[in-house]
Amino acid sequence: MRLGLIGCGNIGKFLLQAINEDGLLPGSRIVALYARREEIAAQLSEQFKANAYGDVDGLLEADVDFIIEAATVEAAKEYAANVLRSGKDLLLSSIGAMADAAFAETVNKLCRMNDVQLFLPSGAIGGLDVLKSANAMYGLESVSITTRKPPSALPAGSSLANEKVLFVGSAAEAIKKFPRNINVAVVLSLAGIGTEHTKVKIIADPNVVKNIHLIEATGSFGKLKLEVENDPMPNNPKTSYLAALSVLATLQNKENRVQIG
Repeated sequence: MRLGLIGCGNIGKFLLQAINEDGLLPGSRIVALYARREEIAAQLSEQFKANAYGDVDGLLEADVDFIIEAATVEAAKEYAANVLRSGKDLLLSSIGAMADAAFAETVNKLCRMNDVQLFLPSGAIGGLDVLKSANAMYGLESVSITTRKPPSALPAGSSLANEKVLFVGSAAEAIKKFPRNINVAVVLSLAGIGTEHTKVKIIADPNVVKNIHLIEATGSFGKLKLEVENDPMPNNPKTSYLAALSVLATLQNKENRVQIG
């Protein structure tokens, strides 16, 4: 499979290393990439032997089978529709874009019209299979996520002496205020009861060094309580390592004839 990559930040670089150098996606290679910063694209193009393109249109015209978005919510909204119209499947790393109901409706429609697929990785959390199962007969009553991160991983600065609650509200509101920090709340909402009904609390805590997510849910199935402590990626405390791994795992499993969960 010939892959195209939009975004050469932390996750993009991880995928280039994992796929092109480490061979963790046998039979596949990232052969084309695009980044807003041309100097970064040129450097990674040379390092990982992938062609760099000056715009996404050029990337889509290249000989690629599948597109990975690993940029930002803004980039996902800007480019996703054109990718799907081109007849290529898309993995959307910036799942926060799906909190926009109009965007979600558009991409769903384009997938049907063009017979393509949109893949949404689980990101830095777990428990999505439980929520989907619990909601199969609309028996899911409440879903919440409490995210606790070091201040350096949030727009709170690094000078806090004590923990501080930065946000309490719905997932729909959270992704608007924290578009680069709370994609997990949106994927949780998509698996469960929607962005308007999923409750979110975000805490900046100088006493933690990991990103911690506490997921709680109730319904006719019983109760769920799941806590995930994620190590950040070494060169970016704002990105959980598990988020990058979930993108790779989605790619590794996309062609499997036997699907789990």
